[in-house]
Amino acid sequence: MTATTGVDLLIGLAVLALILYRQLQVRPVRDTMRLPLIIAIIGVVQLAQFLQHGHHGPGVFVALAGSLVIAAVFGAIRAATVRVWVDGGQAWRQGSWLTAVLWIVSLGAHLGYDYLVEGKGAEAGLGSASLLLYFGVTFTIQRLILMARAQRIADPSLQRTGVPTASW
Repeated sequence: MTATTGVDLLIGLAVLALILYRQLQVRPVRDTMRLPLIIAIIGVVQLAQFLQHGHHGPGVFVALAGSLVIAAVFGAIRAATVRVWVDGGQAWRQGSWLTAVLWIVSLGAHLGYDYLVEGKGAEAGLGSASLLLYFGVTFTIQRLILMARAQRIADPSLQRTGVPTASW
């Protein structure tokens, strides 16, 4: 592991800790994408730095695309584990222990996929270099789904009689 790879991994773990903390709190559902966007932009910068320091073939972009597909899938799955409800006209959300576990499993899937696809060859380190971009994508997908769920349960015209307004 290079020094840059180690730093990228430490930054990624710190971001994951922040995300986990925020996911488990009761928080209003907001329609802002600020945090996922900031994480993704920093991730693009880290990835660009990684790509500048080596001769990378087309395989790195295929591996990256595969990883981002995994990110999207995990974001959609995790969104289903977050409780969303309306109180006082405001949509609220709170992740569960399963949400936290899926964030950690998602990290393992990303790094494991990187190791299986790129191993220790010329592309080694792609997983840690693209970790924040991965978090940005998975967080964005989760946030978009939660915003749609919140809008659906908060809009009385979209509710059917007999359907509870709380959603898990």
